[in-house]
Amino acid sequence: MRDDSTRNTIIFVVCSLALLLLYQVFILEPAAQRRQAEAARKPAAASNTTAGPVAGTLPGVAAPAQVRVVTRQEAAAASPRVTIDTPALQGSISLKGARFDDLFLKQYRETVDPNSPPVELLRPEGARHAWFAEFGWTGANVPGLPNANTLWTVTQGSTLTPTAPLSLQYVSPAGLTFTRQIAIDARFMFTVTDTVANTGAAPVSLAPYASVQRQGAPAHVGHSQIVHEGAIGWLGDELRLIKYSKWAKDGGMELPSRGGWTGITDMYWLAALIPSQSENVRGAFRVTKAGETNIFEANYVGALRQIPVGKQVTETTRFFAGAKTVPVLKGYEKQFDVPNLNWAVDWGRLRLLTQPIFSFLEFIYRHVGNFGLAILGLTVVVRLLFFPLANKQYESMTKMKKLQPQMEELRARFKEDPAKQQQEIMALYQREKVNPIAGCLPLLLQIPVFFALYKVLSVTIEMRHAPFMGWIKDLSARDPTTIWNLFGLIPWNPASTPLIGQILDTTLHLGVLPLAYGFTMWLTTAMSPPVGDPMQQRIFKLMPLLFMFIMAPFAVGLLIYWTWSNVLTILQQYVIMRRLKVDNPVDQFIARFTGKSRAA
Repeated sequence: MRDDSTRNTIIFVVCSLALLLLYQVFILEPAAQRRQAEAARKPAAASNTTAGPVAGTLPGVAAPAQVRVVTRQEAAAASPRVTIDTPALQGSISLKGARFDDLFLKQYRETVDPNSPPVELLRPEGARHAWFAEFGWTGANVPGLPNANTLWTVTQGSTLTPTAPLSLQYVSPAGLTFTRQIAIDARFMFTVTDTVANTGAAPVSLAPYASVQRQGAPAHVGHSQIVHEGAIGWLGDELRLIKYSKWAKDGGMELPSRGGWTGITDMYWLAALIPSQSENVRGAFRVTKAGETNIFEANYVGALRQIPVGKQVTETTRFFAGAKTVPVLKGYEKQFDVPNLNWAVDWGRLRLLTQPIFSFLEFIYRHVGNFGLAILGLTVVVRLLFFPLANKQYESMTKMKKLQPQMEELRARFKEDPAKQQQEIMALYQREKVNPIAGCLPLLLQIPVFFALYKVLSVTIEMRHAPFMGWIKDLSARDPTTIWNLFGLIPWNPASTPLIGQILDTTLHLGVLPLAYGFTMWLTTAMSPPVGDPMQQRIFKLMPLLFMFIMAPFAVGLLIYWTWSNVLTILQQYVIMRRLKVDNPVDQFIARFTGKSRAA
């Protein structure tokens, strides 16, 4: 029958979505955790690994000496340093190699606790998971070029600040004087101006280069399958993305570009090199092996410069090292004419939805000061956009609910003649002006919005540690409460208990919002017309319970959106059911609670 066919279609769509979410929660996430556990079981082998040469070592640049892995403090103390101190950044530059290798983000913390340590971005070579950037010159048969072991001299400044640039110098035995001026703004952009003066006896040919290197993929990689982490860049007028796993397997790529940018990204953080946008460069993503460690590198080499005796050349490179805050990235796009730098945020394949959704959330946030309230506002706008379709859907569903007694009578009367039964039911639909397939379209139209919002909550740093109200301190994380300790009334953390406690915390975690979501989904289901097949009825009754567990590990911002959307659906259905004089669960609940029946 056509109405049963429609129900089967809805069940297929819902079950397909459920299977995708189950695969994410119970297959992909545990697999990522197993990979992390396997990596953690190899500390001894990793601690004995010596740092290898610079990945994809550029011609004329000496590879660093082999060193053992030490603590971060020991690695930083191995070189004299110049302090970096800005409103956004704290760290230092190593005078050995003039590397940017020690950087913390003052305005971002590791956890929601305001007293937790600031986020670490760059880390010196020698420490585990080193991440640093370096700049220089390369040339064939040119002796004395500065490399990773070169000790630079400070000629101006003692601390790099937005108002106090820094000047370094190195004079090679071959008669080349290298001068580097480093400036920084109040946010995340360094400007590196390199000058080479030829005071030797013969002309030389040099090409500028810049490199950002990461020794080993970060430990958290693999926790999320929808966020890009690894190589990233705008090269050859195209966004280039290589995840760490593919990068390690395939070895990267090399390609020419006019301007653009290149670097290495985490979920929220970026280290990117930006050459002059009028310069032809050759960008590369490379990977080399050093024991058990993959050394990932993003670099570019500029055009060759001829430097006659008594002349000099200058090259300016910008280096972004910080948080992928969309307004800041867009500001740098405009200020320095950098193409699509905000695409460092992984907007995904639904970019046409994710970017407008984020822009709208940010617009509301500027007026209300709370991203949770912004999500509520977005939900209202989405529901208003779909209101005409949804209204027709709910009217049709309500009319079908009202027609249930007549439909059951037709099914019983023509039980032995399915064709006649279907004919009579369709005639009933036509007389009552009911469209049985009207309920599918609004649901299907909202699924892309749902996934786009999920993406926005997962990739935008504005949502990281963004509070809503009460116990909700981070819209990008799951609901921190759990039914297993009575929402905090019992002083027990399931995650700290082996086996049973950890299973409850990972696969059966139920907080306040997942329970609210499950209840509102049950109520919307109860307000829908029942299906004829008993098996389908049981499936529909189980759906709210199933989805409550599926949605529990998702970002709490997503649960706010979906629960509030369910509440608006309930209100809309209730008004329509009251207008059409159809019994509904809300009135039945009120009647049971008060002991009075409520007239329709």
